[in-house]
Amino acid sequence: MRVHTDLQILTAGYSLHRKPFHMSRCEGLGQYLIRLQTAGRCRSRINGQLELLEPGDLLLFAPDEPYELKIEAEQNKLGEFTVDSADYHIFLSGDWIEKWWKQASRPNKTKVTLSEGIVGAFRQIMLEQRRISNPTPEIAEYYLKILCLDIDRNLQQYQVPSHQTYLAHRIKNYIEENASSPFKLEDVASHIGISVSRAVYLFKEAFGTSIIQYTLEIRINMARERIIFSPLSLEHVAESSGFPNYNYFHRVFRKRYGMSPKEFRQSARNNV
Repeated sequence: MRVHTDLQILTAGYSLHRKPFHMSRCEGLGQYLIRLQTAGRCRSRINGQLELLEPGDLLLFAPDEPYELKIEAEQNKLGEFTVDSADYHIFLSGDWIEKWWKQASRPNKTKVTLSEGIVGAFRQIMLEQRRISNPTPEIAEYYLKILCLDIDRNLQQYQVPSHQTYLAHRIKNYIEENASSPFKLEDVASHIGISVSRAVYLFKEAFGTSIIQYTLEIRINMARERIIFSPLSLEHVAESSGFPNYNYFHRVFRKRYGMSPKEFRQSARNNV
């Protein structure tokens, strides 16, 4: 355990279960728990009922809340009954987490997108906690605080939780994380596990714009920042921002900003 002034990360780890497992604490865990289901299925007691947990389900439990986790054979997508469950988990205490916990009413179970942002934060906290010699334990604590703020942002996005909004946000996260590389609508739909037509409909319904238009917005903003702040050639800017070729990038950029990428770069430098 590493002790700091306002936040104590007691344990941070990753669990992979291939055999049945059961844990029950009627009196509570005695510490705060943040647990993210990343693969497979298991069950946790929520409001008196053992509810199914699937990838993307996030558990939040206070020290005095009864907690039960049950991992046993569950039916997978192939119709087979297997014991298969994986999760990241963090046990913690301290003034900061207590204050954060009291700032808002959060459900014990919520759905989040398994984006690199959230999964990466869990992974980084775990790696920092495993360092034998670590002169800067504050790094893990900063990651934890970012994770908590990211959780709140996800909760705000899912004010009316539904499977449809969850899928739409998964599409949005895929676009944001992969915009710098060329991809097709089929790639997006395949990643989410739905048809192209359903992906197109759900995204438009949730965000009022198309997948293609949103991707273009991300790429053009990415290119704009690189034109202003990087020494990359304009051809490299186009390529590294996900555009298939420079001519298409030039045409799109001129339409958006009323000048060519070269003129835009020169204007930006003149205004510095």
